[in-house]
Amino acid sequence: MRMRLRLMCSITLLVIACLLLPIQMLVYSDEEQGTEPVVYYIPVEQTVERGLEAFMSRSFKTAVEDGATHIILEMDTPGGAVDAAGNIATLIQGTEIPVITFVKSKAISAGAYIALNTDEIIMAPGATMGSAAVIDGAGNAAEDKTQSYWLSEMRSAAELNDRDPQYALAMADQRIDLPELGAGEGDLLTLTAKQAKEVGYAEAVVSNRVELLEYLGLENAIERDMEVSFSEQIARFVTHPVVIPILLSIGSLGLVLELYSPGFGVPGMMGISALLLFFFGHMFAGFAGWESMILFVFGFLLIMIEIFVPGFGIFGLLGIASVIGGMLLASFSTASMLIYIAIALVITAVSTVFIFKYFGHRGPMKKIIHTDSTSTEKGYITNETKKELIGQIGETLTPLRPSGSAVFKQERLDVVSEGGYIGQGREIEVVYTAGSRIVVREVKEKTLKEE
Repeated sequence: MRMRLRLMCSITLLVIACLLLPIQMLVYSDEEQGTEPVVYYIPVEQTVERGLEAFMSRSFKTAVEDGATHIILEMDTPGGAVDAAGNIATLIQGTEIPVITFVKSKAISAGAYIALNTDEIIMAPGATMGSAAVIDGAGNAAEDKTQSYWLSEMRSAAELNDRDPQYALAMADQRIDLPELGAGEGDLLTLTAKQAKEVGYAEAVVSNRVELLEYLGLENAIERDMEVSFSEQIARFVTHPVVIPILLSIGSLGLVLELYSPGFGVPGMMGISALLLFFFGHMFAGFAGWESMILFVFGFLLIMIEIFVPGFGIFGLLGIASVIGGMLLASFSTASMLIYIAIALVITAVSTVFIFKYFGHRGPMKKIIHTDSTSTEKGYITNETKKELIGQIGETLTPLRPSGSAVFKQERLDVVSEGGYIGQGREIEVVYTAGSRIVVREVKEKTLKEE
């Protein structure tokens, strides 16, 4: 009995050991993997706008959740919106994971500001960084208040990681004189990779990712790439400052033309598609909610009610206010959106006038312009036209101001003068008839004598 009991215990222990071995190996493997650094590459490319901000916010969140030890921003941007760059800088500063900028080609304007907020800047040979002056939508230098704010932001970004702020200020202020770096007074500073390393704005110059990881001491790191999804690409395109007024213009112009065409055709489809793209991009980027779309649709329905059921302009005014309110709710900047709406309204008005003036009822505009007429030749007769009255002489029974009564061969008729006043008892002559309309003119004494 004792031998059997020992044998059963041994077999039981052996089975338990075999079952626990894979679990132990898996735990050991996870512990080994956890000791290796994880590097996330996030592309910062094209224009800096709110779509890029939304993408970077998602990327940082994913990197943190996946246990990333380093985040590398692969930068190649000509700059962009100041507000978007500021929000991205706040995102970087609030991240405990080390953030490194690898300038692959250029970090201009807002790109330079974003790079200065990261822990390290590493540049590729031939890359540039700088030229960070603030300009408005028309391409002119921003007002002094905005310039002062931007200069303070550039200084703070440089001082954040113990960089000399004079170079950051020279990137945004033409008054700073740095001729040794090719930026004399009147020029903005743009640093090459070599210059950036010399002045302490770049920690190293490397050619590729392999050299980058070697410099950072991350040769055995697990590398992961963040990619812009198709939806994010659309959102970035739609939220571009140049694209927004174009979409609003296409949307408003398409709907205006659709109101003059029977049924529902190409103009209406284009208009609705443009507006749906606008709202989709802003909703995906996180700037708009369903309330903005609902408000816009409600406003559009009110405008339709005003068109088909006149209500003294009340429905129309409420509809326009709702549409504009929906767009403002979907925007990232109320002031910018008001400018975009104004641009769209001007473009729509000018385009509408041009189309109706130069195309009229020809070509594709034929279905928009009503060209039918109710002429006598087509069989439309409202009253009998008394052509035999033309040339007859009569006398006014009442003053013509310009309409009144007259008698022709003892027949009383309602007449209208050519435009002037004709007194009572004056001789008149019929010059034109159309249906019940009889046009007369006064017979002058000279004419009577000649007759």
